[in-house]
This record gives sequence, structure tokens and C-alpha cells, in this order.
Amino acid sequence: MPSVDTEQTALPAETSAPSFADLGLPPAIVSALAERGVTSPFPIQAATIPDALSGKDVLGRGRTGSGKTLSFGLPLLVTLATDGGRTQAKRPRGLILTPTRELAMQVADALDPYARILRLDMKVVCGGTSMPRQIEALRNGVDVLVATPGRLRDLIDRKVCILDSVKIAVLDEADQMADMGFLPEVTEILDQVPPGGQRMLFSATLEKEIDTLVRRYLSEPVTHEVDPSAGAVTTMSHHVLVVKPKAKAPVTAAIAGQDGRSIAFVRTQLGADRVADQLREAGVRAEPLHGGMTQQARNAVLERFKGGGLDCLVATDVAARGIHVDGVDVVLHVDPARDGKDYLHRAGRTARAGRSGTVVTLALPHQRKTVFGMLERVDVNAARHIVDGVFTDSLAKVIGSGSLTDMEADTVEREARSAQRDADDMIARAERQAQRAAKLHAEAARLRDRAAKERSGEIPMASSHDDFADRPAKHSRKPYRGQGGGGGRRFERRDGDKWGGKPRNGSRRDDRGHARREERGGERRGGQAGFGGKNKPRWRDRNA
Repeated sequence: MPSVDTEQTALPAETSAPSFADLGLPPAIVSALAERGVTSPFPIQAATIPDALSGKDVLGRGRTGSGKTLSFGLPLLVTLATDGGRTQAKRPRGLILTPTRELAMQVADALDPYARILRLDMKVVCGGTSMPRQIEALRNGVDVLVATPGRLRDLIDRKVCILDSVKIAVLDEADQMADMGFLPEVTEILDQVPPGGQRMLFSATLEKEIDTLVRRYLSEPVTHEVDPSAGAVTTMSHHVLVVKPKAKAPVTAAIAGQDGRSIAFVRTQLGADRVADQLREAGVRAEPLHGGMTQQARNAVLERFKGGGLDCLVATDVAARGIHVDGVDVVLHVDPARDGKDYLHRAGRTARAGRSGTVVTLALPHQRKTVFGMLERVDVNAARHIVDGVFTDSLAKVIGSGSLTDMEADTVEREARSAQRDADDMIARAERQAQRAAKLHAEAARLRDRAAKERSGEIPMASSHDDFADRPAKHSRKPYRGQGGGGGRRFERRDGDKWGGKPRNGSRRDDRGHARREERGGERRGGQAGFGGKNKPRWRDRNA
């Protein structure tokens, strides 16, 4: 916890849950929430929205997936919509800073429907996306800017974004900004926000790294810490599987290949690509997600995962906070997290919004002590299993197999199903190609039969006009002016002048479209030397 004097406020467990209308939100927003199935506020929302609407600085902590986005987003939108202010070009009135572009897009997607209802313009500015479009939007005027620190600083340096009109500034996942080394950029940005406005800081954890930001920018903040640690969520079960190196890939495939969706975390981009390849070879629909991919490719992978087109997403820690997907059944630490904080952020991808989830860590024998110590420091009670021989009932439930041999058989069966799907696709493509080939053979036979009858005189020889008159021409050329009907004279261009354009050397066109020359001083300019010789006309009459 930050070493600052703040008012600690918590929502008692026995208190009946209020409605969004009770929190002070306008009826239009309450109705829009209900239309999307959001009828009861989460604890962090019930605790923070009233204070945020009253204009207080807020310091909030809630585990990932606890609803922090609406906690700061709805009050921000409502306040800007009702304060009577007007947004000027290049000067947003609301600012939300996030550490990653994925999270920035997730925040904007979550808040955009309510911004539209309140007639507020929102724009995401982050790396990997079009800067010219962002500049154009800022010049047209943006009410709320959702930004990553690096891209926002670039726009400020270009003088296309000015923060002297910001009334409400929000830091989302502030501790990750500190972990990623963004504190210099964040402080540089917040220094340009005029004092006296509202500040809100939300994070999954509130530790010493946040102390500097809290002391410097928040004024008498109200602190809300209503959710337990991510590791203590009762709907989330934790397991550590001690595996030998040779068994790591098969165990990964066994867990990721079960029914439901899973996210497998690795440490490096190359590791993500490698593990995804291994899973696909084992019959699991998997794709990597990491910072080495373009934003377009990352968005496409996330959409396929959300839409059910993938069984497993293999991600690096850059995605640990940016992925907001409901319905993730298993989080698999293929590579153990570096520290307890990373573990909690990864684990927060499952057991969201009251759902249950499983968190599994694969540890090699030499990693056991490190992993067990890390989990103890963050107060995570994880079941410990040794993957060898016949599995216990609890381990069999996690892996989905009763023994190593069963696991290997399941993996081979998945590979067989994947191979069969590929074979079926190849057979279908082969059948389509065979049908096309049969049609082409028939056409070739018909043409050869006709050619033989033509040679024997049985039928007249087809001319090119007769044979192809009914076929559309591949290329069509419009005639030059004068080539149409009516016996008009045809002219041929010799010097590259364009019909309809401004003629060169002062020549003009008459009403018939023919070029005529202007005479200056008794000379025809078209007949000057340098244009094909003295008095040689630029246009040749092909009918002469």
C-alpha cells in the first residue's frame, strides 16, 4: 500500500448491493447498461462511482476483471457531458492513460457505447496504429483521449495535442506503467495537465512504485480496496505441476487441448511462436500473441480467440493485462512468472466476473523452490503435483488424462483428428479440381472435334470475327476524337498531347475538337523548328 494518508473506504459484505441508478448515474446510462446485461454493479464500481461523480480524487484497487473500467469511465463521461464545457481542437478534456495498446483499445471499446449516448467523441492513440488519423481526429476535437504514454508524448512533441484543458485524468493499471519503465513519460504528461482537476488512479495492486504518483498528483484521495488478492479468489484453483523437460510439451498440449478456452503464457516472443507451432502439431488450434506482431495481426488473433476460432492463445507478458476475454477456462504458465505480481496478472485472465477458472504452472525440477516461494509471498495456496507414472485424481482432472501413457494416447488422438480434418479438406479441394479438369477436357475435346470438321470441309472454317464475336474483349480502347461514325476525319496523336487537356504551345481546339493554331507575329507556332521540322504540322491526316 502507498505510504500516504488517505481515507480508506470499503463496502461491507453484508450491505445489500445498490443499483447503478442508486450510484447517481443518469437514466440513459442505466438503461444502456441494462441493455447490455449489466444490471448490478461490482463491488469496486459500487464503492468508487459515487465518489468519482462527486469530483473526488480516487485511488482504487481491484483485481483484474473486477470492473475497474466502468468504475472510472462512467463518472468521467458523465462529468464531461454535464459540466457545460466545449472541446477545442487539439485540446481533449478527459485523458485515460494505459500501459499497453491492447488495454487502451479494450477501455475504448468498453466505454464507447456510453460516450455515444452522451454525445462525446473518444479516440484511442497508441503505437502500431495510424498517427495521421489520430492527428486529424485531434484537430477536429476529441472529448476523451485514451492513450499509451509513448504515443501521446509523440503527439505532444508534434504540438498536435495540448493538455491544458484536461479536467479529468485517469491512470489505469498504474503499477504496470511503473514496471514497464513508463514513469518518466507519465510524470511528463501529468505535469502538463493543469492543477485543480480530478485525478483517478486504478490498479490491480497498490505498491511502493505507485507512491510517487499518488503523492505528486492526487489530492486527498479516497482509497477503495474492496477486492481480495487475485490469488485468493475462491472461484480460482491453483496448481503447480513439476514436470521433466521431455514431458513439458506433451503436458502443455494435454492441458491446452481440453474443452474450453485457455491462455498459455511464455516469456519470449520466440517461445510463443515455438509453443504455438507445437500445439498445432498436436492438434490444438493455437496462435501466438506478442509484441513482435503488427497491431493488425494482434487484433485479428484476438478476434479469432474471442469468436471461438482458437482453443489456445499463446501470449507473452505484454498481453497479461491487455487481454480482456470472458470465458477463459484455464491459464497455463508454460514458463513460470518472474514474480508474484506477474503471476497474479496472468492468473487474472480467468475466473472473471464470478466465473470459475483454473491456473496451472509448469515447473521443471530445478524451478520448484523458486515457484513455491513466489506463490507463498503472494499468499496463493496452490496444489502441488509431480507428473510421473499414474496420476492422482486431482492431477488427472487438471491434465485430463489418468497417466503419462493415457496423456500420450490423447495427444496422438488429437493429432489424428487434426490430420483427418486436413485430409478431408484436401479431398474436397481435389474433388473440386477434378471437376474443373473434367470440364476443361470436355471443352478441349469439343474444340478439337470442330477443328477436324473444319479441315475436312464438313463445316465452314470459322473466322476470328465469327468465332470470337460473342466474346467480350479483354481490352477496349476508346477511339480518338473523329474516329466515330458520320465519316469524321481521324487524327493520330504524335506528340503525346491529351485530348480534353490544355494544349501545349498555346494551341487551342475548335468546336469540333480539332486543334488549331494561334498565330503570333505572322508565324504558326506549330511549325517552328523543334517540332519535327520547319512548318511541319503536329497532326497527320491519316485520310490524306
